[in-house]
Amino acid sequence: MESKRQQKFAGVIQKDLAEIFQREGMNFLPNIMVTITKVRVSPDLAIARVYLSFFNSTNNSLAINTIKSHANEIRYKLGNRIKDQVRIVPQLEFFLDDTSEYVERMDKIFDKISKEPRQPEDSESED
Repeated sequence: MESKRQQKFAGVIQKDLAEIFQREGMNFLPNIMVTITKVRVSPDLAIARVYLSFFNSTNNSLAINTIKSHANEIRYKLGNRIKDQVRIVPQLEFFLDDTSEYVERMDKIFDKISKEPRQPEDSESED
C-alpha cells in the first residue's frame, strides 16, 4: 500500500510528465500520442515506475523502447520542473500499460460469446 506521500509525489510526476510528453513528445515519437496511465513511486521516492499507453502507434514495443532510450533526457526535463519541490529527482522506469488492449480483447471475446446461439439448459431437477 502506497503512503499518502508516495501518492502525492506520484501525482506531481504524472502531471509534469504528461505536460512534457504533450509539449515535446513529438520529438521522441512523431504522430503518436503518449498517455501516462499510472505512476508508482518507491517508498524512498528514488524510483518512479511510469506506465504508458500509446495512441496511433503500430508498434508499441518500439515506442516504449524509444521512450526508454530518452529516459535521461526526460528525467532532466522533469527535474527542471520539480527541482523546487523535491530533494532528488527520481530515476524513471518506463513500462507499457496494455490495459486498453486487454479490455479490447475481452470486449471481442464477450461479443463473440453473446453472438453464439444459446443452448437450452437441461433440467436436471427431474427425480
